[in-house]
Amino acid sequence: MFGIRSEILQLQPSLVRWRRHLHRFPELGFREKQTCDFIQAHLTEWGIPHKKVVGTGVVATIEGQSTRKVLAIRADMDALPIQEANIVDYRSQIEGVMHACGHDGHTAIALGTAYYLWHHRQELPGTVKILFQPAEEGPGGAKPMIEAGVLENPPVDGILGLHIWNNLPLGTIGVKAGPLMGAVEIFNCRITGKGGHGAIPQQTIDGVVVGAQVVNALQTIVSRNIDPLDSAVVTIGKFQAGHAPNVIANEAELTGTVRYFNPKLENFIHDRINQIIKGVCECHGATYTLDYKKYYPPVVNDPAMTELVRAVATETIEADVMPDCATLAAEDMSFFLQAVPGCFFFLGSANPSKGLNYPHHHPRFDFDETVLGAGVEMFVRCTDRFFAGLVQPSLAYDRAN
Repeated sequence: MFGIRSEILQLQPSLVRWRRHLHRFPELGFREKQTCDFIQAHLTEWGIPHKKVVGTGVVATIEGQSTRKVLAIRADMDALPIQEANIVDYRSQIEGVMHACGHDGHTAIALGTAYYLWHHRQELPGTVKILFQPAEEGPGGAKPMIEAGVLENPPVDGILGLHIWNNLPLGTIGVKAGPLMGAVEIFNCRITGKGGHGAIPQQTIDGVVVGAQVVNALQTIVSRNIDPLDSAVVTIGKFQAGHAPNVIANEAELTGTVRYFNPKLENFIHDRINQIIKGVCECHGATYTLDYKKYYPPVVNDPAMTELVRAVATETIEADVMPDCATLAAEDMSFFLQAVPGCFFFLGSANPSKGLNYPHHHPRFDFDETVLGAGVEMFVRCTDRFFAGLVQPSLAYDRAN
């Protein structure tokens, strides 16, 4: 299924053991103390120089025969506030917390990559930084790590990351140039009208009616304000108003999310949401407050770094490449890709024959652990190709800016 060298195949039992340990003891964002200690203990045992950053993050630096070219490899390490429903001997031991997105696998793959590269550093013509990042699920650890200088001293020239992906079958790799994952923005709107008796509506400004019209009007942003070739989503996930059948609601609260690929839409959707809510409220005599937060920008892959990953996937490990793999799910790998040319790709991990095909963030999420060795192989071969000068990152990147 995957072409994996024997030395990495021999690492597979360790990869599985590390992953299962991490799965048993999941931790939420910026609380990954045990995970951080586990990573540092192994790096120390192997003699790999490393340091702790932003509380629970770790940066390992493997210097080869030159520091003229530097590649970063990023792995996230946090879990989710989900009660695990799997009945396996490595199920979560922490009540209400589980690795339901594969970050335990990402950390194990990064450890395996560090181990392999360290033991082959005499053959390494450059420097590799391995970034163990906290809090991808929120509130976001990539930006604080960048601000802490993980892409400097020495400066990073390119970056790679992967996501174990149960939306693709085992034996496949999803990779494409340009937008791969969407931006994520969250908003909360509180509409204030004038409550009253359900039988005397003329004395009121109905929060339910105003809120309902806002919900409907917001759908026109995607259908009538955005180019149909630009994918975007405006979703209202929560609508709360009223408390009795004969009382007209004084207030309505709407909470929603915005997703898009095109970075040019960043301010446009926010502005349109505000304009629409303001217009509907003014029409009815209601007032409103809008709390709008921008979390992660889109994940945008550099074309040349993407071609490197695609070439490795098809020519060396003989995986089936799936270019139609984009999703409006979000990832804060996007901040690294804004700072340094790079590529984020999906490692297909679903195996229905073993019941390992539940979706991400599901209480029964699990994946086929064969992908752990494949992930190490991908990173190692991409590292070789990067340092061989077979790729020139094509994004204009000026550190002075």
